[in-house]
Amino acid sequence: MNSIGKQVLNALKGEINEIDYQRYIKQLSYDENESKSNLAIFRAPNALIANWIRTKFADKIAHLFEIKTNVKPSVSILLPLSTQSTIPNAITPLNTERPNGSLLNPSYTFQNFVVGDSNNFAFIAAKNVSEKPGVVYNPLFIYGGVGLGKTHLMQSVGNVMLAQGKTVIYTSVEQFLNDFTRHLSNRTMDRFKDKYRKCDLLLIDDIQFLSNKNQIQEEFFHTFDALRNENKQIIITSDKPPKKIGGLEERLKSRFESGLVADIQPPELETKIEIIKKKCEINRVKLDREVINYVATIIENNTREIEGILSKLNAYSQLMGVDITIEFARNVLKEQMAEKRSNITIDLIMDIVAKELNIKSSEIRSKSRNSNIVYARRIAIYLSRSLTPNSMPQLAQYFGMKDHTAVSHTMKKIQELMKNDEDFRIKVEELSNKVSISTPE
Repeated sequence: MNSIGKQVLNALKGEINEIDYQRYIKQLSYDENESKSNLAIFRAPNALIANWIRTKFADKIAHLFEIKTNVKPSVSILLPLSTQSTIPNAITPLNTERPNGSLLNPSYTFQNFVVGDSNNFAFIAAKNVSEKPGVVYNPLFIYGGVGLGKTHLMQSVGNVMLAQGKTVIYTSVEQFLNDFTRHLSNRTMDRFKDKYRKCDLLLIDDIQFLSNKNQIQEEFFHTFDALRNENKQIIITSDKPPKKIGGLEERLKSRFESGLVADIQPPELETKIEIIKKKCEINRVKLDREVINYVATIIENNTREIEGILSKLNAYSQLMGVDITIEFARNVLKEQMAEKRSNITIDLIMDIVAKELNIKSSEIRSKSRNSNIVYARRIAIYLSRSLTPNSMPQLAQYFGMKDHTAVSHTMKKIQELMKNDEDFRIKVEELSNKVSISTPE
């Protein structure tokens, strides 16, 4: 009979995509001897995989344990006992056995959060809340797209308060709903209320999933009021601001807007570069500047992609016994980019270049010699030649050029600029990948 750990991993297989399962989860082994009812220990083959699983799947694994055993354990993803203390580049195992049953990621700290123009306001707000919980910005409502750092900021506050001995509860709306349903059916609602209404800090992720769930909205409304009446801090995340969450009671929207609403925007290129540097530092992965810049250009807005890319590069590098050079990185990630580059048209390229460089498409195709328009035209031609199957005569006709030799001249000019001007090369690569990730399904 399979151990409870294997049963949980089998259950997890049905809830995540096949690639993540094969690449990461399949490599886990459950340490039955060291695990306890309130502590589940798994072993991963290397530090990067351990850190990736710990960051992305620990909470889901804990939830599956709870479904099967009615006990939600802390989850530790450690290295094999034989290698844990001998691998020079191993990451120190993160202790997830936290007080009060709170499953926070210990690496989610303010020190590890990369601040840029896109997230500075939310960062300052969260920092202030950690210094004066229940006093300023209660609730703090953080919204933005997937993978932009909402959970990181939220849990950073939690880790500060845990270090002070405070009771912290971190949950998702899904988990809150599951807890509510289980306690309701077991007639143990007093325990449910004690858990959620007697903490010092409640962190709740993805509040948008409360939409159209009337019974759970009622319960959360009373939980919210009970906490705030006791000056206990509440932090909420969502993919959209309160007023744009459909199927949500007006009284809840009003409560959410009564504190501070802070948004996180997609990171600009410079911030993505700094995030990659920080991830490399934490995961002890060595990438040179050229590779870091390249990775930054192929990431869309979801910075969680970084962990997967670093894991892939590091795994290939170790298996093949070679350093991670720019050529190596391009080769390893070429399939990933090829998938994104289907159905690219010149019109799509024109739209994106025009938007990003704040120039009209008609101006790019005009005869204007204005330096900004020439700059945009060269990039559009280069991308059209690189990313579409169109021939140089076809491009010459599209851009109103004399013949294919004019296109050839432009290609040589831009290749020369990319070779000698790193900032220009990064900009071209960034635009190239914006085109790639914008292709229709």
